[in-house]
Formats: sequence, structure tokens, C-alpha cells
Amino acid sequence: MKQPTIRLLYNYWNDVRGERLAPTRFEIEPSRISRVLSETFILERTSDGAHTFRLAGTRICEQLGTELRGRDATWLAGPDRDILEAMLEKITRDGGVGLFEFEATTKDRRRARFETVILPLVHPDDQITRYVGAMSAIEPPAWLGVDPLSPASILTHEVIWPDGRPHAVVAHSRQQLAFSPAFAQARVVRFDRRQFRILDGGRKE
Repeated sequence: MKQPTIRLLYNYWNDVRGERLAPTRFEIEPSRISRVLSETFILERTSDGAHTFRLAGTRICEQLGTELRGRDATWLAGPDRDILEAMLEKITRDGGVGLFEFEATTKDRRRARFETVILPLVHPDDQITRYVGAMSAIEPPAWLGVDPLSPASILTHEVIWPDGRPHAVVAHSRQQLAFSPAFAQARVVRFDRRQFRILDGGRKE
């Protein structure tokens, strides 16, 4: 994560999430991320499996030169929309975090790059149907926001597992540990938004 906006939103989302799959959409407080609201957006998964923008920050719309509300999110990927669709499926199914860079161009071939993160949110029924995200221009050129942009390609993409593995695997491992008396006595220590179990040991004389 290169851009400050992306790191700030991810860290806030991860702190609210705790050990769960994801926060609920009602737990995300705009006042806590007010510094980056102009570069954030909300996606909704519709009944037909599409992902559309419910909201998009003013800076995003100004820099792209278009209103995103109501638009299909895969528009951001241009001809690489299959990549973004696959990422969204992993995010929805396994609680991953999508991180990618895409390039957009003006009609006269000027180029701008953007880093984007997509973070899942759970509905009260524990289904992922909403997503909070952020988009930030990388080394924005002086002309950005003057002419409309059209997405050209995805440059990099990855799905990040906040707990190191898909949530279902982590949850299963935690359930298994609960049956071990030794692990039941372990101390839980959190460091850098990760959790560790510390077992007291040592030799007996």
C-alpha cells in the first residue's frame, strides 16, 4: 500500500474489524476517516451479483471526470474487468482485501495511475453485500481533473488476507485450538494488528 489514503482506510477498517471477518457497514464512522472521505467510495453487491457504486468521493469523481454513483464497479478495470470481478468474488467469499493499481487515459493519450483498495463490510445477517474502498492518484499530474479519463488497464492486483489466510481457514483453526487445554491457557498478545498466542514453558529441574 503506497498511498497514505489507502493505508489510513485499511488500518481503520482492520482496527474496527478485530478478529471478525469484517466490520458491519454501520460501524464505519465517516468522522473517523474525514481526512480521506473525498477519496473513498461505497460499493453494493446487487441481487444479480453485480457491484455498483452507491457513493463516491468528490475528488475521485473530479479526477476521473465522471460521476460514479450507480455505475458498475468493473468500469474501473477497463478491458481487465475479468480480473476485478475475480477479486470481488474472493473478497465476498473469503473476506479478503482487494488492492490494485490501474491506469487511465485521456483522449489524447495522457496517462494517470491510481491505487485502489476494496474492503468488505458485513450485513447484519453476516453476508458481505457492501464494501468500503478508497482510490488515490499516484504522483498526480498537474492536468489531472481537467479532461475526463477512461480506464485503460490494471497494472497490478492482489488479494490480501488480513489474518494471513482466508477467514474460514483461520476461524476453523481457532475452533480447533479451543479444544487443547494447553492453548486454552495461552496468553493472547496483539502486535501490529495481529494476534499471537503465547505458551508459558521452560524446563523442569
